Amino acid sequence: MQSAARFDFDRLIDRRCSDSDKWLRYPADVLPMWVADMDFPCPPALLEHLQAVLEQGVLGYGVARPAALLELLCERLWRLYRWRVQPDEVLLLPGLVCGLNLVSRAIGQPGDEVLIQTPVYPPFMSAPRNQERTPRCVPLHASWRNGHLHYAPDLDALAAAIGPRTRLFLLCQPHNPVGRVFDAGELTALAELCARHDLVICSDEVHGELLLGDSRHQPLAALSPEIARRTVTLLAPSKTFNIAGLGASFAIVPDAELRRRLERTAAGIVPQVNLLAVAAAEAAYRYGDEWLAELRRYLTANCDFLLGYLAEHLPLLGCTRPEATYLAWIDCRQAGIAGNPQRFFLERGKIALNDGATFGPGGEGFVRLNFGCPRVLLEQGLERMRTALATR
Repeated sequence: MQSAARFDFDRLIDRRCSDSDKWLRYPADVLPMWVADMDFPCPPALLEHLQAVLEQGVLGYGVARPAALLELLCERLWRLYRWRVQPDEVLLLPGLVCGLNLVSRAIGQPGDEVLIQTPVYPPFMSAPRNQERTPRCVPLHASWRNGHLHYAPDLDALAAAIGPRTRLFLLCQPHNPVGRVFDAGELTALAELCARHDLVICSDEVHGELLLGDSRHQPLAALSPEIARRTVTLLAPSKTFNIAGLGASFAIVPDAELRRRLERTAAGIVPQVNLLAVAAAEAAYRYGDEWLAELRRYLTANCDFLLGYLAEHLPLLGCTRPEATYLAWIDCRQAGIAGNPQRFFLERGKIALNDGATFGPGGEGFVRLNFGCPRVLLEQGLERMRTALATR
């Protein structure tokens, strides 16, 4: 099956005619640029593959461990990163948030602590609480580089936060919302800190293929066998190929005992990944690379457009320069906005963004903007922010 040579990422799709949470959460006059859900159609070959599955007419139970998909995943990890993973080291999960909760539940005991770097994707904080663990939030170190916010791990603060009941480190990389692709040196230092304190690491790498420009992703567990033995890596095609609504994810767990612990915790609670999700994931990995290459170029151009617009028209708004993801982390603290900036832009500009305060300590005064959309929508969103700021 061959995918088309070119893909139209400028195409506008009316998603209000579907059950889209992104487009139906707010009134019709609000432009939604909040949840991490792109407004692009999936790769055509993926949709063709799903259609072929539907034409069979039966949607029964699939196999628990689809061999073709697991082999494809392992081959992909070797091709992209020279990371050798065996199919029996992979657990299938119905979502990354499920994975965060599963690992939080499996590691340690109620009342134990989970180390987290903030600001961060909100389920990093809710998952430990859901499982009767205590999140220990340590802000990333923020500085300004070449006119943009830059975040890095604060190793001293992380070390100081580790106590006698700390059992787990939840790592987000590439990082949501700040867009960092941590380099091998930063990752090694984090892994060595966890090794000194005997912490399990759960590394959420769901955005690892949504790279911008020349960025390169380094899986944490691929650094060394020693690091791999204490690491659970969460992956999925969901964000990469815009199939998050189907729910197919992976936990790569090289250590057999750690893997058995997760399997015991999941038994009877975590459902099997459904038939269409497996089919979509397999089609994404088998047929989606050409589409993904064009998507990355389009997102990189969107990012450049956004940063250029902010510099020219909204200089009081600071921003990171994302190295991955399709998410911009925008600092509104110097813009003279009274109160919560997310509510300000919603009420004055009719644009829905994510509230930075929900990303934990260090997020107050920020908003997160999703630029995974046709450029005309991105431009409209930025113009709405400009109009809102003119009303201060």
